[in-house]
Amino acid sequence: MTPPLAPAGWSRWLVPPAALSVHLSIGQAYAWSVFKPPLESALGLSGTASALPFQLGIVMLGLSAAFGGTLVERKGPRWAMTVALCCFSSGFLLAALGAATEQYWLIVFGYGFVGGIGLGIGYISPVSTLIKWFPDRPGMATGIAIMGFGGGALIASPWSAQMLDSFGTQSKGIALAFLVHGLVYAVFMTLGVLLIRVPPPGYRQGGDGGTRPAADAAKPAATALISTAQVSAKSAVRTPQFWCLWVVLCMNVTAGIGILEKAAPMITDFFAETDAPVSVSAAAGFVALLSAANMAGRIGWSSTSDLIGRKNMYRVYLGVGALMYLLISLFGDSSKPLFVLCALVILSFYGGGFATIPAYLKDLFGTYQVGAIHGRLLTAWSTAGVLGPLIVNWVADSQEQAGRSGSGLYGLSFTIMIGLLVIGFVANELVRPVHPRHHVPAPREAADDHVTREQHRAA
Repeated sequence: MTPPLAPAGWSRWLVPPAALSVHLSIGQAYAWSVFKPPLESALGLSGTASALPFQLGIVMLGLSAAFGGTLVERKGPRWAMTVALCCFSSGFLLAALGAATEQYWLIVFGYGFVGGIGLGIGYISPVSTLIKWFPDRPGMATGIAIMGFGGGALIASPWSAQMLDSFGTQSKGIALAFLVHGLVYAVFMTLGVLLIRVPPPGYRQGGDGGTRPAADAAKPAATALISTAQVSAKSAVRTPQFWCLWVVLCMNVTAGIGILEKAAPMITDFFAETDAPVSVSAAAGFVALLSAANMAGRIGWSSTSDLIGRKNMYRVYLGVGALMYLLISLFGDSSKPLFVLCALVILSFYGGGFATIPAYLKDLFGTYQVGAIHGRLLTAWSTAGVLGPLIVNWVADSQEQAGRSGSGLYGLSFTIMIGLLVIGFVANELVRPVHPRHHVPAPREAADDHVTREQHRAA
């Protein structure tokens, strides 16, 4: 399962397509809502029950990334992509069996538990390798891959809907759609498994974009928040920097998912009592725009972070994000363009935050076990995935019970989001260089590098 070393002159630009083949596939998770109405109708489920496979999948994403991150670092990207392929595709096949036999627990177990493990391992599988291939532009490199996760639903949603139209929305048709998903994604993810390459030991980026020996290229210089030292995953979780970034990511994701999860009913409610209410089709178009902003932010803002620095980029995400929420809260119900623009900016920051965090971790902790560190940090995503929808839905329900309607359902939740973004902004300001006591000693680094070379010779 050890990926082959790239030969001399091999282009590093072949690595992002390998990562995209995995992330575009597992990004289907954001399109689960396409299956909700047919499942509710065919199996007699409630809306809460039909959301269970997706919710369990996101929980398993965070847990498998956290607990499997060290294995990913140890065994390499090809092993991780293969595990992701097997789990994600098997999850669909089990879900197909569950739909065919009308055993909903099997759909939950297959798609949510087994497939969720594939989500987590697949999500972090290319991160460390991309950062090592692109030491000069880590934000752009991880942004390309993670953009695929945000954009996977743009492909999966119409594709899934078309299959359901063709196969039918009864249990047999749903089962056949799940089966096709599992088989097609297995083939597509196999491309990534076969294409992935790791840089040779001591690789430094050459000007032609290909492999280049360390002696022929200068090592990137350290700056205030860009360290050339290395920190292990075990040591990283003991640093205040890790927990500051955990808070930063959690707050940024909570703010974005708060809109994303309730986008269609939110824009409908905001303008329900105006002279120009929002139709169902317009609300669906708004959701599509948010998905596009989510995807664009992942590559656009993460690439920008290579120019202005990760800390400055998160100042934009959190500070400007709070301003966007304030504008929606104060003036959103009086101007559709303002509401839509602010929401698009917030969702672009949501996506950008996911894509920028691996590079931020690399700056602080080095490349030694950055994939494992990233996996542990993704528990912030699992927390935010519960926290964001809970805040927005609980506040909206309580406000409705109090007799409020329209934009009044969301004013309090937006105020809470502003407060959370301010907390994240403060946490970002507290990030400082990692203390040298957490650095991996130089002799150990040399030994690790020697072991790596011997392992590749043996392979």
